Amino acid sequence: MINAAIYGLGRWGRTLVQSVQGKSDVIRFGAAVARTPGGHREFADSMGFLVTGNYEAVLADPSIDAVVLATRNSDHAGQVLRAAAAGKHVQVEKPFTLSRESAEAVARACAEAHVILAVAFNRRFRPAVIDMKSMIENGRIGDVLHVECQFSGPTFHRTPAESWRAMRAENPAGGMSPRGIHSLDLMIDAFGEIAQVCAVSERRAVDIEVDDTTFMLLRFASGVTGYLSTIMATGEYWRVNVMGTKGWAELPTEHRLIVGDLDRIVDDRSYEPIDIEKAELETFARAIAGGAPFPVTPAQAIHGVAVHEAIARSAESGGWVSVA
Repeated sequence: MINAAIYGLGRWGRTLVQSVQGKSDVIRFGAAVARTPGGHREFADSMGFLVTGNYEAVLADPSIDAVVLATRNSDHAGQVLRAAAAGKHVQVEKPFTLSRESAEAVARACAEAHVILAVAFNRRFRPAVIDMKSMIENGRIGDVLHVECQFSGPTFHRTPAESWRAMRAENPAGGMSPRGIHSLDLMIDAFGEIAQVCAVSERRAVDIEVDDTTFMLLRFASGVTGYLSTIMATGEYWRVNVMGTKGWAELPTEHRLIVGDLDRIVDDRSYEPIDIEKAELETFARAIAGGAPFPVTPAQAIHGVAVHEAIARSAESGGWVSVA
């Protein structure tokens, strides 16, 4: 049983804790860190652990095997580096870091410390996503020509102005940090590295300073082309569509996969929802225990940060930008 500490007990940190606490045979939370511990004591008591404001004390605790970070985007790099220096395995929420340079330094530190680094892209664990990737790899739709992803919703209508999530510096290219980066990760996992991006990112509908309308064209190193949009001032919407020389595959929702050949729809599958946060944390725990590697490789995580950085640069310049 992996004994982990959670840093960050906001909405998402609590979701992670509740996904496994008392429900998993491989991981549990034994401590928590929060900027204002007093505001989280009732929740911590209900989950059976203590909450503190002292990250260093938690890192020094020999009973803690790993740290799960659900913290401010700009804090990730420093917090992972401190965990690695203490010999703790780390799962960190996306975005991994906010620059390619810092992502490389953090991944290198984890490798040198021989600790597992897991960047939390929970959509990878959806059964429909796994099946789509398998179909593509098996040539079901032929050679891939083009992919389109959309991940949108009303998030920025509901984000308080005083929240760090409303800060432009914490959210380059608008909805890419909270939503679009998930779709970007699925693209990188399925189709490899992205060579160039051309993006537009604007604030058109919300009062907070972040952009709410972001979209881009992508050129992959393999020759595949792509489109991604993330609109943060609309209704909930998620879609992935892949076009190949023998047909197409589409995820119209996260729980349905439709496949068509050159003439008609040939497969339409629905999937029961699973707790993807539990699946993600348990995969992290098993990787620590010597099981299969965590599916998001450090190289993919670094490349995702580099692409995110290029998207933000392209949105400022208005033209195509090569990915570092």
